[in-house]
Amino acid sequence: MTFPSPTTNSLVPDEGVIKYHCDWQIGPAVEDPALADLMAWRDRLYTSHLIGVYADGIGFGNVSHRHHQSGFIISGTQTGHLPTTIPADYAWVTDWDIAANSLHCEGPVQASSESLTHAALYEHPDIQAIVHGHHAQIWQTYQQVLPTTQPDVPYGTPAMAAEMGRLFQESDLAERRVLIMAGHQDGVLSFGPTLETAAKAILALLPAP
Repeated sequence: MTFPSPTTNSLVPDEGVIKYHCDWQIGPAVEDPALADLMAWRDRLYTSHLIGVYADGIGFGNVSHRHHQSGFIISGTQTGHLPTTIPADYAWVTDWDIAANSLHCEGPVQASSESLTHAALYEHPDIQAIVHGHHAQIWQTYQQVLPTTQPDVPYGTPAMAAEMGRLFQESDLAERRVLIMAGHQDGVLSFGPTLETAAKAILALLPAP
């Protein structure tokens, strides 16, 4: 895949805002064998405070898994406040165009604001699952220790998709499978061949209790 060139942007505080054009077809809950596992891991990440809601009511964090047919399943926008999730809290992203900053999804809820970043990673066929969490201490401790996006690149944009491509080329991201989003306050993202692998890559970074 050819990624678009990164563009310069200032750090934006608008957590949870969908920045791509979303063609959302309202429909029934997603059906996929991976959904039960996706819900279980998402709820565990909530318990670990990697998914949740800020004091202003804006939710953060999301999980996704390749759909068994095509595209991927992802937690819906503004579901971070939910202690547990049900199938109706997930969307099926069926198609996307990163250069055009657009995405199509189906289901009872609109796909997460981070969906375009997930889509960029799913261009790599070995990636089966992605976790995006928020944790202030992980974010501060591991910047430039783990592969780190440029601080002037905001989430959910073609520029962030381009950053994924740059990190694959210029760092050991393919081996580490976890990165820090410097331009996305507290943001950390991991991926892997299984959802367990992706989730544990972030959980392993949590400070000891």
